Amino acid sequence: MISLSAKPVVEKRRADLQGKTTRLRATLGRAPHLSVILIGDDPASQVYVGRKANAATKVGFTSETIRFPETVPSETVLKRVRELNADPRVDGILIQRPLPSQLKEKDVALWVDPSKDVDCLHPENIGLLVTGNPRFIPCTPGGILLLLDHYGIQIEGRTVCVVGRSAIVGKPLASLLLSRNASLIQLHRRTPDPASLCKLADLVFVAAGSRGLIKGDWLKPGSVVVDVGIHRDTSGRITGDVDTDSILGIPHALSPVPGGVGPMTIQVLLENTFAAASREG
Repeated sequence: MISLSAKPVVEKRRADLQGKTTRLRATLGRAPHLSVILIGDDPASQVYVGRKANAATKVGFTSETIRFPETVPSETVLKRVRELNADPRVDGILIQRPLPSQLKEKDVALWVDPSKDVDCLHPENIGLLVTGNPRFIPCTPGGILLLLDHYGIQIEGRTVCVVGRSAIVGKPLASLLLSRNASLIQLHRRTPDPASLCKLADLVFVAAGSRGLIKGDWLKPGSVVVDVGIHRDTSGRITGDVDTDSILGIPHALSPVPGGVGPMTIQVLLENTFAAASREG
């Protein structure tokens, strides 16, 4: 079974991006800049934000992490976002999810200027994506497609199954797959007999947020499986939404957890930030 590791993809694309950033700095007179807002002390979010900042620095960007306590009023965060929207030195703005309960997703999605929305969550950017004219590519779905392209895995004309329908992964990924001429099956918690539908697919994308959901009897032999889930079990081992023990010998290829989709998500975030800065240059 082929491991769809992100490492060779990220190494190549990051080296290319570093060179392009050096040239853009000469045009702009400054580096591309990413601002990340982190609310609360969620350990996973802190790790993700640290990785994003480290990756930005490695390719020559500047970045900042703006921290707020868990109990911050939504008005305080909105005021800071508006300041970043108005700052010409800020190219990309990301508000780290999950959000505390006093911040409503339907409101927060509207706060970031669409031209700086490098997470691609603003309704305007989602609309552009769905109509085939994307300003930015959503980070995780975009990273998945780059991963498949690197390994030469064909999407066009194939039957694909997306397990999950979140606004961050499932829905935009479905749109991108349709734009690549795939035939789509989308599963969610109310789908009857999901295993039989999943088994029809040549490519399976699992973003259900349920550890070990996908078993061997869900998969067509020789399929390609991309696991977006990430969980830590009782022994501290990091696992995904796929039960890797039960699927041995069934798929042709599987993305590892960790080391698969996660690094690709960060890569697309960097490329979106570069694209936002390039429009000024």
